[in-house]
Amino acid sequence: MRSWFLLLLPFFLVAGEVETVDYVDLTRYVGKWYEISKFPNRFQRNCNSSVAEYFLNDNGTIRVVNSCETPSGMKTAKAKAWVVDKSTNAKLKVSFFWPFRGNYWILDLGENYEYAVVGEPKRKYLWILSRTPQLDDLTYQKILTRLELMEYDTSLLQPSK
Repeated sequence: MRSWFLLLLPFFLVAGEVETVDYVDLTRYVGKWYEISKFPNRFQRNCNSSVAEYFLNDNGTIRVVNSCETPSGMKTAKAKAWVVDKSTNAKLKVSFFWPFRGNYWILDLGENYEYAVVGEPKRKYLWILSRTPQLDDLTYQKILTRLELMEYDTSLLQPSK
């Protein structure tokens, strides 16, 4: 009986809820962000030097322009994002084409908005972003430590090229 319990135990262990930062000032958040590392995903396959640019629209939505270098040239993807938790501005939805949308949760943010960590509630996607093309190693290591406390598997992170 005990061996059955031990075999089934992993199915009952659920990671805790993903928490976001307390508040995001969207006027400070918009602008250019460089991808430092990410969880691998199908929509960024063969992408290098990824950059995300965010623009605040008059109606409160955010225009998103992602770009990267691929073997066949520059690739650009445009989207629209909107806040779903207005008390924090840290939980957004993003849609690159209707009717599909995804979660965009700001999990960590530098005091001066010099870096951001973006994920989603199922821990399937994760990006570490910086206002500059490189992030100092001490800051990066502190981010990794916080992500591990949030139960993210940081071994999955791939440095951006």
